[in-house]
Amino acid sequence: MTGHLHPITQLTEKIVQYFETYGFEVVMGPEIETEDYNFEKLRMYADHPARDEHDTFYIKPGYVLRTHTTNMQLRAMETRKPPVRLISPGRVYRNEATDATHNTTFHQLDMLVIAEDITLAHLIGTLQGMMRHLVGEDLEFRIRPGYFPFVEPGIELDFRRPKGNWIEILGAGMVHPEVLGNMKVDPKKYTGFAFGMGIERMLGIISHVDDVRLALSGDYRFLGQF
Repeated sequence: MTGHLHPITQLTEKIVQYFETYGFEVVMGPEIETEDYNFEKLRMYADHPARDEHDTFYIKPGYVLRTHTTNMQLRAMETRKPPVRLISPGRVYRNEATDATHNTTFHQLDMLVIAEDITLAHLIGTLQGMMRHLVGEDLEFRIRPGYFPFVEPGIELDFRRPKGNWIEILGAGMVHPEVLGNMKVDPKKYTGFAFGMGIERMLGIISHVDDVRLALSGDYRFLGQF
């Protein structure tokens, strides 16, 4: 019997191949991460809600299962200087209740662009191009203000489902000057943008399936459709 790639792998490769044509580098890294890379250097300090044990899996003091692939932006910039174009796909973990739009384990893809004179317009144009590549021109999406500690200003991108309700797909924004400083980048000379997207949610939009848990369920009734 001939097998096939998992739908999460298929979609991740489709996104990666799209950005590689524009000169983006793929960076990978550890799933067990220090609090410094996962939180501190991204302006999520000790009193931030994400640091609570009800939101994060702690391995031992100072170490967590990474809650996002944004940690790779910091690690990658230790050996790189602007201009940079990076994407970092991988598995992430959140200690939270599961439902149709949340899971304790899921996949994310982060992007980082740093250069001179980068603006919010570059970010929005990048998001529009990616969405056209993934879902075509027909699907309606919106961009609205959002807050994330490591970007300023921040935005969120939502899709309208066929039933008419909206679902958040990704968060994004201009990299906060303090985070640029943590990357040893001069914020007076360079600007940058970043986004983080949930692969399972994007897969749900493309496949018209409303439950993100199905992708990791092992149920071939779902997986066999891909």
